[in-house]
Amino acid sequence: MKADLSRGWRAHAAVLAFGTFAVGTDGFVVAGILPEIARSLDVSVAAAGQLVTVFSIAYAVLAPVLATLTAGWSRRVVLPAGLALFAVGNVITALAPSYALVLVSRAVAAGGASLYAATASATAAAIAGDERRGRAIAIVMLGLTSSLALGAPLGTAVGAALGWRATMWLVTGLALLVVPIIAVRLPDVGGGPAGGWRQRLAPLADRRVLGVLATTVVAFTGIYVPYTYLSAVYEPATGGQGSRVAVLLLVFGVAGTVGNLLAGHFTDRTGPRRVVITGTLLLTLVFLLVPALRGSYATAVAAIAVGGVFSFTVTTPQQHLIMSYAPPGTQPMAASLNQSALYLAVSLSGAAGGLALDAGGTTLLPPLAAVFVAAAAVLTWLFGRASRR
Repeated sequence: MKADLSRGWRAHAAVLAFGTFAVGTDGFVVAGILPEIARSLDVSVAAAGQLVTVFSIAYAVLAPVLATLTAGWSRRVVLPAGLALFAVGNVITALAPSYALVLVSRAVAAGGASLYAATASATAAAIAGDERRGRAIAIVMLGLTSSLALGAPLGTAVGAALGWRATMWLVTGLALLVVPIIAVRLPDVGGGPAGGWRQRLAPLADRRVLGVLATTVVAFTGIYVPYTYLSAVYEPATGGQGSRVAVLLLVFGVAGTVGNLLAGHFTDRTGPRRVVITGTLLLTLVFLLVPALRGSYATAVAAIAVGGVFSFTVTTPQQHLIMSYAPPGTQPMAASLNQSALYLAVSLSGAAGGLALDAGGTTLLPPLAAVFVAAAAVLTWLFGRASRR
């Protein structure tokens, strides 16, 4: 059965990646169309920005809740259901006449996104088998990194030409396009434990799982501090020109795609913990050099490219690590917890970066990010030693 299940694992992972592309595009594109949303709903840009906050918080809260509630379902049911809920949220957003309803609809879309993304990673890993788990997760995550490089710019362009509601319809169409393919073609890997809540929540009782979650929060808080304020950090190089900032974002997304694929390959070859430690230490060095590199556009592009590669060497090995600790059948729950930790870090990065900006301006942001990612490397090493003992 295992051999039959793993046959064609790359193709199955690629189908799942298309779903994460839709989810990722939705998560990244809102930042690019905030002014249009603000004008349409007659609110400030700051108020429109809370749509991103609501999405992140709802994602973090709902990911483990929905994963637990659907633990006994077949993955061929959970995955389309997640995309369908995601699509419903975006349809409501596209049709909503008021700011309040848009806020609610973003939470609905976040619930569907969280259910799909965590389940997709666990399903790809189950289909591929233990020896190919890292590469399978990396392929699914490829949808996320490519949405940053391609989906968000495309959605922003559609919003500029046809209005922000057209962008929401585009994202809805992308999600619904893959639903029948998953429902018909994906192997049935079954569900998790259908027993009581204690069985479903078993990953939370493992200190190794909690260690991975703590590391994810620390690492991604550091990674997203300079990304959230990228235009401010690199303003000396861009001169505030939107076209130059757009190029930096594109370079970051393409470099992240490369880093993600490399992380999947080396996770299977050397183990996830070593990849995380190497990636975070090298990223620490990059962030420490950013103040010296942000003065010219050429060096800024180089810093963004190298930083993008190492920023995306963390997601796949962390997913691999936490699923390896989870009891059989609870991998989707473990993956959802890691996704929650990641989105919690996104929220924390905005707050931490804002405090640093108020305290000392943009020069403090790269060193602050370096402290966080260096701490993640130390935590990974310490938790690794504790796990071996």
